[in-house]
Amino acid sequence: MSTLPVYRWRLAPDGYATRRQLRARNLRPGGQPVAAQLERPRRRRGPLVAYLYRIDLALPVRPMTPARWAALERANAARRLCPACRRDAGYVIPASLGTCVPCAYPEGSPHGIAA
Repeated sequence: MSTLPVYRWRLAPDGYATRRQLRARNLRPGGQPVAAQLERPRRRRGPLVAYLYRIDLALPVRPMTPARWAALERANAARRLCPACRRDAGYVIPASLGTCVPCAYPEGSPHGIAA
C-alpha cells in the first residue's frame, strides 16, 4: 500500500489540480484515483485537506444532453414545491423550515416576516 504525497497549501507542483480547478478548465477526474493531497494547517484543529488529481489524466466534462437538462429542471422544481400546500413557492424552500414561508408562519412571524 503506497501513501499519497502530501504538499503544503499552495505548494503543489504543476500538473495537479483539485476538482474545482479541473472543472474551471472544463475537465473532470474521469475515474482516476487521487494522486496527492494538500494540507493547510489550522490552529487547535486538524489540517484542511484538498485532494489533487493529475491534469494529464483528466477527461473533458460530459456535455449536457436534453434529457439531463430536463432532469435538472424537474429536480429544481421539486425543491420549490411546498410539501404542505403543494404550491410552487417561486424559490428553493429552506431546509430549516421544510415548508414555504406562508405555511411556516401562518399569522406572520415574530421576526417580521409577513405571510
